[in-house]
Amino acid sequence: MSEIRIDALLPGEMATRAEYLGVRKAEMPALMMFTLAILAGAFISLGAIFATTVSAGGVSVAAADGTAAFSANLPYGVNRLLTGLVFCLGLILVVVGGAELFTGNNLIVMAWASRKVSTRALLRNWGIVYAGNFVGAIGTAILMLLGRQYTFGASSVGVAALKIAVGKTSLDFWQALVLGILCNALVCLAVWLTYSARSVMDKIMAIIFPITAFVAMGFEHSIANMYFIPYALFIRMFDPAFTAAVADKVSGLESLTWSAFFFNNLLPVTVGNIIGGAGLVAAVYWFVFLYNKDR
Repeated sequence: MSEIRIDALLPGEMATRAEYLGVRKAEMPALMMFTLAILAGAFISLGAIFATTVSAGGVSVAAADGTAAFSANLPYGVNRLLTGLVFCLGLILVVVGGAELFTGNNLIVMAWASRKVSTRALLRNWGIVYAGNFVGAIGTAILMLLGRQYTFGASSVGVAALKIAVGKTSLDFWQALVLGILCNALVCLAVWLTYSARSVMDKIMAIIFPITAFVAMGFEHSIANMYFIPYALFIRMFDPAFTAAVADKVSGLESLTWSAFFFNNLLPVTVGNIIGGAGLVAAVYWFVFLYNKDR
């Protein structure tokens, strides 16, 4: 009678699984791939919305006469920890629900390095998925603008959204690049760890710590930024009265432009994400576990 194994997969088995999944992802029909990529962009945006809301302002309780009976600002580290923890929602939805995320798909490099996926198929996947992620993120940002959720919490949610975007567009090219490298190393490590999983709870637990860490430490995720920055830009463009009312609470609003989004943030962060995910995670694990496998 054969033994029933319930333990998580070992790293060598995870590498084989990553290689197999890389082939499946690369061979996926374009329409299916694009649709799942739109979902991933929306899922990551939901995590970003959750994170923005939790990071907004302090904690306050109003007394019967309307005055603040209790008010406190959380310490920086605690606020970042909570923000990172709730952001995990995005990748949990992607991995458990099933969707195609550009940053996680950097792991397809393992199948490419084994010559089971062509360069053309790899770039096809990345291109379609990146575009789909952008559509999903922008669509979610538009819905959030129409819902005016940024006015919640006495406008503290909108202030938080604007501050997040200003901080991201104020980065210089090389800083954004390095923060992108560090970010996707952790994201791909989270996805890599889920390849060991044998249950949904295994996957969720594998995601929580790496994703919480990258958000808490202020690293840069290209797909999340497709929501964070356009959402703030939409608020500034389509609700100038709100922007003017909170301008004294958000310094550096002049740096929040579409050109700053694309050239100061999205471009270097995307390049950094590829280096971190494909280079520091996928290539290293391929070399360790798959390089000599068929030789």
